[in-house]
Amino acid sequence: MNTTTDSPVRMLPRIAVLLVMILVWQPFAGAVEPIRVGMTVSLSGPYEIPGANTLEGVEMWVHDIDQRGALLGHPIEIVYYDDESDPETSARLYEKLISEDKVDLLLGPYGSDITLAASRVAERHNFPMVATAAASGDIWARGYHNIFGVDAEANHYMDLLIGSAADAGLKTIALVYQENDFPEDVADGVRVEAENRGMQIVYERHYPDTTTDFSALVSGMKAAAPELVIGGTYLDDSIALVREAKRQQFSPKAFAFTVGPALAEFVDILGPDANGIMGVVAWMRSAAMPMAMDFAFRYKEKFGRNPSVSAALGYGGAQVLEAAVRLAQTLQHDKVREQLLNMKFQSLLGHYRVDKTGLQIAKSTYVMQVQNGWRLLVLPRELQESKVKYPFKPWSER
Repeated sequence: MNTTTDSPVRMLPRIAVLLVMILVWQPFAGAVEPIRVGMTVSLSGPYEIPGANTLEGVEMWVHDIDQRGALLGHPIEIVYYDDESDPETSARLYEKLISEDKVDLLLGPYGSDITLAASRVAERHNFPMVATAAASGDIWARGYHNIFGVDAEANHYMDLLIGSAADAGLKTIALVYQENDFPEDVADGVRVEAENRGMQIVYERHYPDTTTDFSALVSGMKAAAPELVIGGTYLDDSIALVREAKRQQFSPKAFAFTVGPALAEFVDILGPDANGIMGVVAWMRSAAMPMAMDFAFRYKEKFGRNPSVSAALGYGGAQVLEAAVRLAQTLQHDKVREQLLNMKFQSLLGHYRVDKTGLQIAKSTYVMQVQNGWRLLVLPRELQESKVKYPFKPWSER
């Protein structure tokens, strides 16, 4: 009886074939389809800076999920387009994300006006969307079932600031604001809270978002002589208002704006002229929020600068969406929507809890003030890094 065995030399061709088969098969054997999260972001136009920051916050969230492992066993892929800071462009692109790109989940864009348009598309497709950076109550006043907020409602944005000003003895307010959903809602809230606090609005004006000349507006404020100026603003108009106030030597006891002072560019551009200006913000890394300092440290390592509130809104909104998916244990829209409506969660932004319309009801705002070139948390008092400095130092004494 003869038996034969293959020699090592004769086995080489078979080993080579086997290795090739393993190498060819390996990518397919271990491949897992990513969960695709769709959104539009303002990478051009007037919202370019906060829009880009919002995207970076979402990218930071993706990085963190990769570090932890996966979401329901899947990696995350962000599918995004530049909405050019335009509501209708955003709406058209969300239609593409849903109908053509077939994304699994949705995050909202930057800006209340853009979110207002984008959420109409999500509602038409019955597709839940977490708003990342939107606060206008109009978004949640339409009876929609698919838009969920993470930011404080705009008409309560200035409550803390107005209360502090009233406690400091300030009695009169000049209210100026851009013609846009978020600033208009802020103005609505200022009127209510001013009345509640016994303060008088002695001057009120709104202006188109294309306005660059604020000379008449500041001249009108100066004539009315308010003690407190409140601006429902973004970055460019808040900077322009401060510059014009300096040019006209208009020095009320306090200036407070939305959005602009929360961005590093506000101080970078204005320099010492920013000192004393207050800003009302949804988040600050020094506000003793969960994960705030850790997030800020890792964000700076990744992007080379401290995170803005827009970055925190992007990250926190994505955290809320992730929590809903993990609790639902599925990507099915009905079950994700149910979790977004009913869950209570602690994100980077603080408490998440919404009413039956999806409106955030558990979030409060913070007040910062530029002091010696630093943006410092001044309200609420129990969290403050520094006391509020009243009154505003007159331009003539600087």
